[in-house]
Amino acid sequence: MTRVVVTGAAGFIGSNIVKGLNARGIDDIIAVDDLTQGDKFRNLADLRIADYADADLFYDLFAEGYFGKVEAVFHEGACSDTMETDGKYMMDNNYTLSVGLFNACRERGTRLLYASSAATYGGSETFRESPEFELPLNVYGYSKLLFDQRMRRECGEDFRKTQRQVAGFRYFNVYGPREQHKGRMASVAFHQFNQFRAEGKVKLFGEYGGYGPGEQMRDFVFVDDVVAVNLWFFDHPDKSGIFNLGTGRAQPFNDVAVAVVNALASPAQPLDAAGAAAKGLIEYVQFPDALRGKYQCFTQADLTALRAAGCDHAFADVATGVASYMASLAR
Repeated sequence: MTRVVVTGAAGFIGSNIVKGLNARGIDDIIAVDDLTQGDKFRNLADLRIADYADADLFYDLFAEGYFGKVEAVFHEGACSDTMETDGKYMMDNNYTLSVGLFNACRERGTRLLYASSAATYGGSETFRESPEFELPLNVYGYSKLLFDQRMRRECGEDFRKTQRQVAGFRYFNVYGPREQHKGRMASVAFHQFNQFRAEGKVKLFGEYGGYGPGEQMRDFVFVDDVVAVNLWFFDHPDKSGIFNLGTGRAQPFNDVAVAVVNALASPAQPLDAAGAAAKGLIEYVQFPDALRGKYQCFTQADLTALRAAGCDHAFADVATGVASYMASLAR
């Protein structure tokens, strides 16, 4: 039986990976997390796992071989709050722990599939997995970049020095079920669902960065697609490297708002952004001063490396993914 570890297993992406593994009949899963925020248990309650390990204990136990033969670690555990300013805390969680885990995986012959982030690009206008485009705007992005850099040194720039699979995924703007615990760091789609339920409208940032109201653009990727790509690499243990994980298609925040409004308001005819704004279903608010100079107005994953690896997964667009998400939230 295949035994795997998922760190951050009670979190957003981690719990969806456990769900994806369960769908394949894999349940010999060691779930690792910190349940200080107790309501995160809900993300695991309907899933099948073999054991749970507290994050404070897991890393040393794993290095000592406590869990026996482990085929792969899906490393999703991290501090994902991009507004966190405690650099020591961020580096301890996102870099130091990850380096220790990599060393243990190498020692134990375990494959490592880990979460990086599009925040490594920060102020860049090109989103390709190459050092000249890596310009993080905050300590979160830097913590993720530093681990990527460490993997390049350890595994070689082309990752041919690694004996076992090491694959890092630069997640773009992920949305979907099981993110309800994330508070302010939950996706814009999740916040807009709750705004519409409470106020009958959704809110978007107004004009900023040379973009009109709601026209800032991101690469929004549905969590089911993130899981599918992780599992594709799990199926292809010969594929290593650092890969963007987005749709390759930037869409404006207005598209997300329109998808939310059309799903929840059920207009007689689908609305566009102008029509929704005219009906008061979209409200544009002033861009917050706290985010000025720290905000990516445009992201779009370059999928060249992912496609070159052989992964031809077809990604959902915003209209399709958000409609599916709204239906799951409304249940």
